Amino acid sequence: MPDAQQRIDDLVKTNDIVLFMKGNASFPMCGFSGRAIQILKAVGVDTKALKTVNVLDDQEIRQGIKEYSNWPTIPQLYVKGEFVGGSDIMMEMYESGELQQVINTPA
Repeated sequence: MPDAQQRIDDLVKTNDIVLFMKGNASFPMCGFSGRAIQILKAVGVDTKALKTVNVLDDQEIRQGIKEYSNWPTIPQLYVKGEFVGGSDIMMEMYESGELQQVINTPA
């Protein structure tokens, strides 16, 4: 496994909730990342406890996360080691109540 893939795998498996995004929870650097943070706040996720990874800081991670998940866009949400999706999927899951269940279900 290449170095970036190993780092991503470690992040995903050692944090309950990880959001690969542009910017960080305090200062999202694109609208989709901002929307992802707002959705997580709406379901009760404490953004201080949330692990965010700014893909703008690391080109290997930025490209590697797309390969890791086989998903072409950022942001990407992982909950308890499982890929959830990007901001559009997060919004659909939030509106249906499914995202709250995924986040609040014990591992």
